[in-house]
Amino acid sequence: MKYLLALIGLCLFAHTAQAGPNINVGVVYDYLDGGKSTYLKRIFNGGTSTAFVKVEILEILYDANGLPREVPLQTQANATARDGLMASPARLIVPANGMQGTRLVYLGERATERYFRVRYIPVVPEKEDAFAVSEEEREQYQQSLAAGVNVLAGYGTVFFVRPTDTRYDTRIDNGASRYELRNNGNSVIVVDEFKNCAAGKPNDCHPTTKNHVLPGRAFVFEKEAGRQYTFKLLEGDKQQNQEVKG
Repeated sequence: MKYLLALIGLCLFAHTAQAGPNINVGVVYDYLDGGKSTYLKRIFNGGTSTAFVKVEILEILYDANGLPREVPLQTQANATARDGLMASPARLIVPANGMQGTRLVYLGERATERYFRVRYIPVVPEKEDAFAVSEEEREQYQQSLAAGVNVLAGYGTVFFVRPTDTRYDTRIDNGASRYELRNNGNSVIVVDEFKNCAAGKPNDCHPTTKNHVLPGRAFVFEKEAGRQYTFKLLEGDKQQNQEVKG
């Protein structure tokens, strides 16, 4: 699908563990509406031991060809001067079968939309990590992990910061052989649960996809005879069910 930008929150590490922390960050994509400056993100730990989680943030920038690159922001110690996204707190202690939250706070101008990679990384606490634990507690935790399978799995999410004056302007060109959905607004729209199925055969489908269409970009596909295409068009909180026949 030409000109399609799909932002994917990737798992940073993936292994099978018999014991230890096991975090769950919920949804992979989060959106900060234009009228808000903070967002509460909850981290769950379904494991058998405490999870010490560091939150790291990078900004995602796109070049003229739509290719992304991730760049670091200012350090947490200089958060008052930050132009971008910060986590408060940036260090979480999540008990086994428990939950903790961090508040993602945006600072700076919002004339245009911005994108961030937020990583939630379980670690074995060290002195320089600034976790509020004693040396004895730190050593006990390390020993408990060493006695089992020491596998720590972290996750990355994508965080969208919409402009203060968010404007949606979606243009659709449903041609005889080609379908184009263009985002002429100033904030990301989502083509969600996109299905390409044989007409009248709901079990004969290609894999369902979720697609983010950035401002100025388009979601395009070639229509095939005998195929039926369905999806949900999400413009912020507004949802429209779409059906296209080949």
